[in-house]
Amino acid sequence: MPTVFLGTSDFAAAVLEGLAAAGEAPAIVVSRPDRPKGRGRRLASPPAVEAARRLGIEVQQPADVNSAEALAAIEAANPDVLCLCAYGAIIREPLLSAHPMLNLHPSLLPRWRGAAPIERAIMAGDEKTGVSIMRLGAGLDDGPVGLVAEESIDASDTYGGLAKRLQALGSPLLLRALREPLEFVAQDDQAATYADKITAEDRRLDPARPAVELERVVRALHPHIGARLEAPHGPTLGVESSRVAPEVDAPPPAGTLLAAGDRLLLGCTPGTLELLEVKPPGARAMAAADYLRGHGPPSAPQASRSGP
Repeated sequence: MPTVFLGTSDFAAAVLEGLAAAGEAPAIVVSRPDRPKGRGRRLASPPAVEAARRLGIEVQQPADVNSAEALAAIEAANPDVLCLCAYGAIIREPLLSAHPMLNLHPSLLPRWRGAAPIERAIMAGDEKTGVSIMRLGAGLDDGPVGLVAEESIDASDTYGGLAKRLQALGSPLLLRALREPLEFVAQDDQAATYADKITAEDRRLDPARPAVELERVVRALHPHIGARLEAPHGPTLGVESSRVAPEVDAPPPAGTLLAAGDRLLLGCTPGTLELLEVKPPGARAMAAADYLRGHGPPSAPQASRSGP
């Protein structure tokens, strides 16, 4: 079956590679334009583009996927169906109705429609998530669903680990959708929740929140985005890993960052968050004990701002 694949992210790249390995490589891959990346701000191609080039698949990177030029490039491939996965832009008419379109979304729709479903599921403490195949509609991930595969969320799951498991579910599910007749069922809009894009505020570890919530934030943003602890009496620290520390004899007051031996503890509301691995500005990630040896204990109570 001739297809066109629309995708951008690492998740989309992994699904694309799975399709190609199963003999269902698309005729072309449509992705977003190259963008500046890293400290040098050099132009870099999206992960899906890099994967397509490795696979020898033609690539199109229109500035606007809904433009007449983009539609002409897709039509030239004469696809029976368009496969969409983490493309990162809204599909509008006339492209929306030009061909049947299957959207692979990493959540159990209608829960976590939107841009950051994996992160939001971990942040919320969900016990399970999954991947869904839906027909693309005019709204935000609100089309009828044809296939679903579930995956449990472990208490130690980071974004990186959970995303890999969902990628492994996604390619076979999309293959089934391409090869088997499906019955698509409308979503219950009343049960919908929305996974908004991760913002700078989402990254900030605010000790006015419970330690258990902040620990989930750290896991949800590792390793691709990263959580941050802002402190007026010290540097802003990236936090790579953490744990709730209920066994602390003398927990620090809420908003205080202190050293307890070789441990780095943040008082929260309620509870204590132990920072296990941190990333100082301009430095590599390191264990908290190494950070304390190199930088010394916090010199003053370090309260994170309570507002944005």
